[in-house]
Amino acid sequence: MSQTSISFVALIAATLLVGPAVADTTEDDVKWINQCIADNKKEGATEDVVRKYCVCMNNAMADSETKSITEWEKTHPDETKACDKEAGWK
Repeated sequence: MSQTSISFVALIAATLLVGPAVADTTEDDVKWINQCIADNKKEGATEDVVRKYCVCMNNAMADSETKSITEWEKTHPDETKACDKEAGWK
C-alpha cells in the first residue's frame, strides 16, 4: 500500500472521530489536509487538535480553491479563529 493510500485510509478512519463533516472528503482534500498537518506539526498543539483544525479549514474553503490551507488561512482570519475554537486550539 502506498503512503498516499495509507494516509487516505488514516483520514477516513479519523472521520469516525471528527464526525460527518469529513464524510465527503476526497483524495485531493486528504492531500491538502496532510500538508496542513505537516505545516503545523511544530506549533505546539496535539496531533488530534492539528488534524481537527486542518479538516475544519479544508471544509471552510471552496472546492475550487487552489491555495494550500496554510496560504489560505493567512487571508481568512475569521475562518482561522473559528477553526481554532472548533479544534480546541489556542
